[in-house]
Amino acid sequence: MATPRFDSDIRPLFRERDRTDMEFAFDLWSYDDVREHAEGIYDRLDDGSMPCDGEWPAERLALLRAWIDGGCPQW
Repeated sequence: MATPRFDSDIRPLFRERDRTDMEFAFDLWSYDDVREHAEGIYDRLDDGSMPCDGEWPAERLALLRAWIDGGCPQW
């Protein structure tokens, strides 16, 4: 499996609602913001405290983990 990329694989995982809910802390559609907070975002998604309307499926979490472990490439 190729390393996921932010623009094509990770950014689309975050809905407009997710972005709006988290704007007070960072922008989920911003590569720099998500890269900077990647581990914290992953931890919140993994423990189910984000997003507020339901847990992410395991495939989405695995995709985010693969992106982080792959060095957080943008393109």
